[in-house]
Amino acid sequence: MLNVVQSYSAMTLAPTLRSLPPLGETPSTVRRVIDYMRISITDRCNQRCLYCYSENFNSWSARKDLLTAPEIISVVRSAAELGVRHIRLTGGEPLMREDVLTLIKQLKTLPGIESVQLTTNGNRLTMMADDLYEAGLRRINISLDALNPSLYRAITRSDVTPVLDGIRRVKELGFESVKLNTVLMRGRNQHQLMSLVHFAAEYDIPIRFIELLPVSFSEMLDEQNFLSIGEVRAELARHDSLVPVTEFLGHGPATYYRLPEIGATVGFIGALTDLHFCDSCNKLRLTADGKLRPCLGNHIEYDLKPVLRPAIDPAAIRMELQTAIKGKPLEHLFRDHYQPKRIMTAIGG
Repeated sequence: MLNVVQSYSAMTLAPTLRSLPPLGETPSTVRRVIDYMRISITDRCNQRCLYCYSENFNSWSARKDLLTAPEIISVVRSAAELGVRHIRLTGGEPLMREDVLTLIKQLKTLPGIESVQLTTNGNRLTMMADDLYEAGLRRINISLDALNPSLYRAITRSDVTPVLDGIRRVKELGFESVKLNTVLMRGRNQHQLMSLVHFAAEYDIPIRFIELLPVSFSEMLDEQNFLSIGEVRAELARHDSLVPVTEFLGHGPATYYRLPEIGATVGFIGALTDLHFCDSCNKLRLTADGKLRPCLGNHIEYDLKPVLRPAIDPAAIRMELQTAIKGKPLEHLFRDHYQPKRIMTAIGG
């Protein structure tokens, strides 16, 4: 995948959404191997981040509509037979699901699955880190949009202290991979960038900067809120050089750099400004209510409920997975006036 400077060289240091070019043709040389599934195990969350929820949102799925652990395991078993090797549990907030530890243990025993990972807002991490490690989890991503307590609360409507304590705890336990995720928001956390980079360097944790997307509310993505990874790169370059990282750091779309003087590793995920963002996409998503979604930025979904209930049908599951893989779009629609129909937490963050 080309980095953002190569793939979006025309971008100015102060872009507006109007300056983004239209979707281009996807190169005919694209080769995408679908080996990664992100699974939303609940749409519930104990935070109300600005880019995910309205403050009074309460349109949760009924519990009976969420996939059970045996249903999730059945889907993953069939997916592994088709080449899926990496699983990431998401939400909502996955640590709110009561059987998350059991799920992790069972997923790790499935033939063909090479890694089981989890993304969390970190709010419950202090109390659960030891149990997660005991369950066999070794790879974890933690959302951290600001260090300043008042700013963090303004963004998430939650307290940053347990998140920071949880980050320290997973480092103490020796998790093999710990990463931080920061969603970029102009006028919100852009002045926290260097503080976040120094924090990541202090604990030797890669931090990824992620462009804001219209994944829950289209009105969030406007010129006042959007901050591009190109601008962030330019800001970081004022403080240190950016040296491309050549070693493998994960199965996702981030492009990583090392800041040698600061001692930080930073990643950039720019779905809007990287015109080749989709070229090597390797993901399927399974929603909390049992829909296969081959692309986050597209409304195409395949309902697995009929092949899971009233009885689990492995052959039919496999056929639905094959259909979803074949139906995976070449490009997302985020820059084409995309209007979200489901909140991000139901799809799988």
